[in-house]
Amino acid sequence: MAARRSPIGTAGHAFKGVSVDALAAPVIASVAKDVGSAVDDVVLGNCMGPGGNVARVAALRAGLGDGVPGVTVDRQCGSGLAAVLVAAQAVRSGDMDVVIAGGAESASTAPVRAHRDGAVYERAPFAPEGHPDPDMGEAAEALGVACGVSRERQDAYAAASHAKAVAARAEGRFDAEIVPVEGHERDQRPRTLRLASLARLPAAFVPGGAVTAGNCSPNSDGAAAVAVVPERLREGRPGLRLVGAAVVGCDPALPGWGPVPAVRRLLDRTGVDLERVAAVEIVEAFAAQTLAVTDALGLDPLGADGARVCADGGAIALGHPWGASGAVVVTRLFTRLVRAGAPRGTLGLATAAVGGGLGVAALFEVV
Repeated sequence: MAARRSPIGTAGHAFKGVSVDALAAPVIASVAKDVGSAVDDVVLGNCMGPGGNVARVAALRAGLGDGVPGVTVDRQCGSGLAAVLVAAQAVRSGDMDVVIAGGAESASTAPVRAHRDGAVYERAPFAPEGHPDPDMGEAAEALGVACGVSRERQDAYAAASHAKAVAARAEGRFDAEIVPVEGHERDQRPRTLRLASLARLPAAFVPGGAVTAGNCSPNSDGAAAVAVVPERLREGRPGLRLVGAAVVGCDPALPGWGPVPAVRRLLDRTGVDLERVAAVEIVEAFAAQTLAVTDALGLDPLGADGARVCADGGAIALGHPWGASGAVVVTRLFTRLVRAGAPRGTLGLATAAVGGGLGVAALFEVV
């Protein structure tokens, strides 16, 4: 019944000196103020932070008081959405009434990791030895090839994502969801892109490949959070009801495929046809991955479904703060449906792919 996010900044720029808990705290405080009720817990997704319990530190920084515990979850790029589902389980069980859930990531201040022998590494393994464990860029390239997603379509999707985000920002469609942080009130990255310029960019991950710096999301800093409450505490206020969710595994060699089986399982469990879903928000890690997923689900984001799929742009334009992005897409659904006054019963879908071969999806309904 409340959803907010920070502006999103490209790593090393707008929020280069802001810690992950400092990014999350203003967002959490704003959501708590929107709800106007005592908060039982804070659940935050985070991937690459300093360790410890980021949610607890952020809750204290937000001024929620010593009695609000906090728990941090890591489902990589699906962490923000996973946090919302963890909160929903706690509320549905009756153990808690008001849980603020979301995610935060500071790629700018993420610590350097090293083994005891001094060997530095960028990330923990997504899969154990003996299983495929590609970096996400290489995996996106492989998925694009496997699914026949051309360079031209990838560039066209990236240009469209930026164009949507530039228009949404100019028309104020992000204003109600953004909480100013460190004096910043606008997303840093969206800009007008020319297809000719995109076409000149070299491959970013695989020599001769189609995935470039222009048609994938950048490492980013940001936070997002929502308030999850039981129906009896909604008191007639508009919001989004969590209809159902699904988390699945898939081939770790092609982790970007994860949303496909996740969405299919979710729709099967809920008995909902995708044609009934008015708004779809997918974490746009890569245009190749997004198009492979939407093709498989029968969506045409560059054509008839352009106003359904990431209607105001996505992570390619706004940025991809890993642990937060799953909550950013839920916040975007809240703005597109609840803040825009969509009729009761309107459906929205949020989904994300996850390193290691996972997909997370959740279906929401306007109430």
